Amino acid sequence: MLLACTAMPAHAEDQYQLEKVVEISRHGVRPPTPGNRKEIEAATERPWPRWHTADGELTAHGYAAVVNKGRWEGEHYRQLGLLSPGCPDKQQIYVRASPMQRTRATADALVTGAFAGCNVTIHHVADEKDPLFQSEKFAFAQVDPAKEYAAIAHKAGDLAALQQRLQPAIQQLKQAVCTTHCPFFDRPWQLKQTKGGSTYVQGLSVLASMVETLRLGWNEHLPSPQLAWGNITSSAQISALLPLLTANYDLSNDVFYIAQKRGSILLDAVVKSLQDSPDTPNTRWLLLVAHDTNIAMVRTLMPFNWQLPGYARGNIPPGSSLVFERWRDTQTGTRYLHIYFQAQSLDELRLLTPITDTHPLLREEWHQKDCRSTSVGMLCPYHSTLQQFSAAIDHTALSQVSYPQ
Repeated sequence: MLLACTAMPAHAEDQYQLEKVVEISRHGVRPPTPGNRKEIEAATERPWPRWHTADGELTAHGYAAVVNKGRWEGEHYRQLGLLSPGCPDKQQIYVRASPMQRTRATADALVTGAFAGCNVTIHHVADEKDPLFQSEKFAFAQVDPAKEYAAIAHKAGDLAALQQRLQPAIQQLKQAVCTTHCPFFDRPWQLKQTKGGSTYVQGLSVLASMVETLRLGWNEHLPSPQLAWGNITSSAQISALLPLLTANYDLSNDVFYIAQKRGSILLDAVVKSLQDSPDTPNTRWLLLVAHDTNIAMVRTLMPFNWQLPGYARGNIPPGSSLVFERWRDTQTGTRYLHIYFQAQSLDELRLLTPITDTHPLLREEWHQKDCRSTSVGMLCPYHSTLQQFSAAIDHTALSQVSYPQ
């Protein structure tokens, strides 16, 4: 169910009370990562424009866009009674970010918007690997290379047919970024394994990196010569390319076997927090700032697939988030879950449009047959929904997660 993300009516909390929020946010706008830059420049046989910000790091524009989102969320949750006026204590919010610069800076932007001047602590591990967000780097979440290859091959089916279906997007991308023949664009896609055993679709994965770089450049409001050398001038052109990103998600993080091995630890943390487990922070708003890959794996286990206006199926824009809210019926004491994905549009991110009732966040709700529409949104049974999520978790792919205070 797709709907605009506006403030709830004043009477909504008379029957329903918001008790807890667990939110997984993607970082904001960044330039291509160093690895992405190397592969897209090789494929197009030309250097891509350099941004003012170092590759892979959150930009000032990206920071400002996330501040807008954080400001709206803080006001929204105060209206709903989840947060108190003024600066919060740790019982109101706990923030944990992936250790990378772009995620830590995004976390800072979110709390700057929600709690201006309050210096909310942002927790992250001391090194470059956090089991919650970089599980693939830990032994507990390792996949079997043969099983990974088989799972991707099964889901991919006829790669030649997929490549043919996506030709309109491929040719538009080629016209935007190539000055020479660029033979890379015409090579048949193939499943390949890296030396480490990871499987990917050779051809598609690099095209997806190009599309993501162009989308981020549009969001960044790069000067026209720096965005596909002036060949992209509208968000509709970006939208037309996004199916290549969806196809790459479909054959990587959205493969159930991979998601179960690498995303179980994060979904398990969400479930435990919603259950007020003593292993998780005792807080009303658990804000986890991560990457699109993390959100993709969690949504695959749920399962949850969305399509927001202007975006391709399952797209995860910068600054977007997957939100789990726990509500209680004040008349019966029954608990429910309200789950949704939210993001700003391509042009709103580009123009740093403030989030208001006139320009709300785009939102799509998760639901199934036993959920019901209410004044606060689509509410789903608390216990059976968490049981469903728990059943998708691979309990052999979990590790102890600590939350420093």
